[in-house]
Amino acid sequence: MISRKKIHYEITPSMWQYLYHFGRYSEIPMVYEDLLRFTEAMPYEDPDGNETLWLTVMYPPEVMMELRPQLTQIYAALKVGGEVAHHEHLLVDRIDYGEFGNSRPFRIRITNQYNDNSDYFYVKTADASRIFGLELEYCLSPNRINYLVRGNTLIEEHIVGVPGDVFLQDYLPKPDLDRVRVAKEYVKFIERCFIRLLGDMRSVNYVVQVTPDFEKVQYRVRPIDFDQQSYQGNGNVYLAYRFGSNHAVTQMSFRQVNRTTIAQYAEEERQQMVQRAVLSKRRLRAVLKVMAQEDISPEKNVARLRQDLGEIHQTSTFDPCKTMGQLTQAHIQYMLENPNFSYQKRQRFKP
Repeated sequence: MISRKKIHYEITPSMWQYLYHFGRYSEIPMVYEDLLRFTEAMPYEDPDGNETLWLTVMYPPEVMMELRPQLTQIYAALKVGGEVAHHEHLLVDRIDYGEFGNSRPFRIRITNQYNDNSDYFYVKTADASRIFGLELEYCLSPNRINYLVRGNTLIEEHIVGVPGDVFLQDYLPKPDLDRVRVAKEYVKFIERCFIRLLGDMRSVNYVVQVTPDFEKVQYRVRPIDFDQQSYQGNGNVYLAYRFGSNHAVTQMSFRQVNRTTIAQYAEEERQQMVQRAVLSKRRLRAVLKVMAQEDISPEKNVARLRQDLGEIHQTSTFDPCKTMGQLTQAHIQYMLENPNFSYQKRQRFKP
């Protein structure tokens, strides 16, 4: 579905104004370029000894001396507002680099020297569409997400959970898995992503949070990659069940619950999104206004998605939209205000 690397889009003055107004801009060190100064790298292995896509990188002593206080300062700014007294005991334990994806992220492991507890955050290149994705996640999902931006440096907090591909491989076959609850959460997750046009939700781009409850286990699926927010032209990119890596959970969901129940879960999520939109009305209106004016996707992608959304919904509502931001705004409004939308229409859409 996604054949070419995404174009990088700079943050414009109007977007900087939004970020400053809503507390996303911070006077953090701009460290991304300095993090590229590593001299050695080795494959990072997970706790089971399997190689991953990450590389653990090493720096000359003089470079690490510069980076260490900057990275702990960034972590303190992300977690507690940057108080110096709250990061003197923090240690930069490991730095991993991902050559994959558009953001080429660095994953920073921070360890508390008093109790050996570790946490992570990510340093990425700041991209406009990715930041719009983070903001829409904050406004319209049940999750709050924290990030900071300055210059070309984007800082994202670590989202805890079982990687989606690991969950589908290791958890899905377990006999004690509550499959109905998993199916319900996946339907809600797919609905959230489709409404706000977050694409490329392959299993490696989300995590599953597993929380024991007093009787049963609760599940929540959370995206961890926002690169493909309102970018691709193919409408299928925004329908997570179209990806082959999600085939197992899609098939399981249809075995566990019928189509009427799936449509009910999708409607429940839409109504909850309506409530979230009302609660974050001022912020959501502001980000969509800025987004509608921005260039965050090639014109051919806008034209293709405008056509695909019209076919999915069987409406000409999206015809006046000239930018991806306008399409996103119109789609959110259409989905949240149209109670008669048929869930089955998306299943029949196969351009």
